[in-house]
Amino acid sequence: MTGRLTLRALNRATLERQLLTRRTGLSPLAVIERLTGLQAQDPDPPYIGLWSRIDEFRIEDLTTPLEERSVVRATLFRGTQHLVTADDYLWVRPLLQPMLDRWQKGGFGRQTAGVDLGEIAEVSRGALAGGRILTRPELGRLLTERWPGRDPVALARSVQGLLPVVHPPPDGTWGRRGATPFTLAEEWLGRPLARDASMRRLVLRYLAGFGPATVKDVQAWSGTTRLRAVVEELRPRLRVFTGEHGEELFDLPDVRLPGPDTEVPVRFLAALDNVVLGHADRSRFMSADRRPHVIVEAAVLVDGVVRALWGIRRQGTTAVLTVKCFSPLHAREEAEVTDEGVRLLRFAAADAERHDIRFVPVATG
Repeated sequence: MTGRLTLRALNRATLERQLLTRRTGLSPLAVIERLTGLQAQDPDPPYIGLWSRIDEFRIEDLTTPLEERSVVRATLFRGTQHLVTADDYLWVRPLLQPMLDRWQKGGFGRQTAGVDLGEIAEVSRGALAGGRILTRPELGRLLTERWPGRDPVALARSVQGLLPVVHPPPDGTWGRRGATPFTLAEEWLGRPLARDASMRRLVLRYLAGFGPATVKDVQAWSGTTRLRAVVEELRPRLRVFTGEHGEELFDLPDVRLPGPDTEVPVRFLAALDNVVLGHADRSRFMSADRRPHVIVEAAVLVDGVVRALWGIRRQGTTAVLTVKCFSPLHAREEAEVTDEGVRLLRFAAADAERHDIRFVPVATG
């Protein structure tokens, strides 16, 4: 053991690794690699996630890598949509196959009972061969020709777990809405999946972006299980700390830990940003009563912890940023939130004639 870490020390360490203590000059590709992906259930949040981390980030700075195929959108960690670099997809996707098999069974096992899942994968592979792109409804209709009477949505969504597919642009680009397209990952990228991917590599990448962390934290972020043996194998290469409740926290040996009193700026996080989802124990960022809220709405960090939620809506020609506070902000805190909110509106609602910021309490009950 190399020492004890408080929640505040963990907070500062993770914020620094997540590039949230100060904006970086790194490219979007480098940031996505550093974070081992961005949560991308909807198209806009990854752009917000990069804006909150990168100096002078522009919408085209992410759209271009998506169009150039150096970044892809696919079902990955926890069975959710993520943006990852093409290079990372090729080795991460095979590691997640057992988890995605469980994801398919848990989400669609009842609707696909009695159907050969391997056959679903092969029929879908044939339908998408040659670089063909089908939307989810189109693929679902094709699969129901082979399995009439089955739920087309369940069949098509199952393919996201059973087969390495990506969702090519314009899907996943800023403001994009519509049916999700499917295409074979290896054909889209022009390269095969890795055949010798190592779970040790995934654990080390997680610690680089989210550490120090427990084994349960790695499992919660990735959706995988039984990682204790992997971490034990890595133990000689890692630093081991003790948390406030006696838990073992693992970390890379050569990463500097910032001081617990390090000042951090206000940050408007993307919806479902992995920084607040990427640990089993999220107390380094929020109290337990706030956890359900950040699954539904995007969070605002004040002094590094979740103090509010935010959303932007249009009222005629005005873009209104509403900040929902869990507790009242001091005058200085409100001023800092307002300043950062102005910057957010200039990015996310640049086409609006007017901008407005409103502070309200979080609704309870």
